[in-house]
Amino acid sequence: MGCEGHIKPVMDTIPFIKMHGLGNDFVVIDARQGPVAVSAQAARAIADRHRGVGCDQIILIEPSADGLSDAFMRILNADGGEVAACGNATRCVASLLMAEKGGDHVVIETAAGLLDADKGGGELISVDMGRARLDWRDIPLEQATDTLHLLISEKGLSDGCAVNMGNPHLVFFVEDVEAVPLDVVGPRLERHKMFPQRTNVGIAQVIAPDRLRLRVWERGAGITQACGSGACAALVAANRRGLCDKKAEIELDGGILAIEWLNDEHVLMTGPVATSFHGTLDRALLGGDGA
Repeated sequence: MGCEGHIKPVMDTIPFIKMHGLGNDFVVIDARQGPVAVSAQAARAIADRHRGVGCDQIILIEPSADGLSDAFMRILNADGGEVAACGNATRCVASLLMAEKGGDHVVIETAAGLLDADKGGGELISVDMGRARLDWRDIPLEQATDTLHLLISEKGLSDGCAVNMGNPHLVFFVEDVEAVPLDVVGPRLERHKMFPQRTNVGIAQVIAPDRLRLRVWERGAGITQACGSGACAALVAANRRGLCDKKAEIELDGGILAIEWLNDEHVLMTGPVATSFHGTLDRALLGGDGA
């Protein structure tokens, strides 16, 4: 039997890199040489861990739109929805751009603004995630309320804190993170009526003034091994409550991120990145020609 129909020419495929930051994993596609259109349906197909590649988010590296940055980063969640920020993905993209430039600093444009990234020691990358936004309008919330103490409760969780780190976060503090059924409360709280754009949900436990334990239900992705913006939000929320210092290690399921809330209100995130493998996507997975 011949191989016709089994081996496809290169023109029918799109290269990608599978990367992760502490287990928060991504399919990264370089779309700077030509547009790559990934629909919500295609994103779900790529993210499917049984029939696709499998990932928490699909990341498109596109040409800079403002002329001030090295590239634009587009983020699609596993459910196909586009979001403005992803801290772990920013570190991954930054590492690729730094290797390409042969430098230790890049500026990445996102829907949430410009993000500066610097290379640290080893595989560590630091990203200035911008200012923590705390006004109810910036989260955004459905109505005016104190973002430090939200009147939201769900299965033993109460007194949440809202922070926007380029995307909305709802953080609860508990005595034992492992005792919270995040798979149950996460999807309910993600779609709470107080959050018109839905929200990420963080469950945090204070271990010490310089260490927090955190688990996150990500909007549109579910429980992830790590969430960079969620770690930033948890540090900001804990410091506002007087529960920790302005610099702390955040212990996530996939590992540790170092977070610092700087005096200029910006939040600095430092953590590792890793490449899992390189591959190609069949354009048929995109539901068309992919462009």
